[in-house]
Amino acid sequence: MTELKTQRNKASVRDFLGKIKDPDKRGEAQTILKLMQEATGAKPEMWGTSIVGFDSYHYKGASGREGDWFLVGFSPRKQNLTLYIMPGFERYPELMRKLGKYKTGKSCLYINKLQDVNLPTLKRLIRESVQVMKKARK
Repeated sequence: MTELKTQRNKASVRDFLGKIKDPDKRGEAQTILKLMQEATGAKPEMWGTSIVGFDSYHYKGASGREGDWFLVGFSPRKQNLTLYIMPGFERYPELMRKLGKYKTGKSCLYINKLQDVNLPTLKRLIRESVQVMKKARK
């Protein structure tokens, strides 16, 4: 079985975020960093070359593939901020209605600008998803 390319590493989160050229995107990344750090109580770590993740859990999929992954994370991409909400979004219909303007993938929340979303709702979504993941890893 192949190993995941995206692995936790010792690269500097501060250096990674400091290289974001757009000052607005850099500020938004700092805001997300703070929200996720508060929700997890964990220090941020780089996962691969472009994802900031917090805490971790061990998973084993139906295919037999297993590994470690972060509880919650984000990537400040050129097109948008991508937030990784590991339990997905189906369990949060009320929060998603209140969130604002966004798109989703299975566990990815795509936000063009933080001003497009309701920050207290985003904070609650992050906090609740972390609680779900912490319970699941026990």
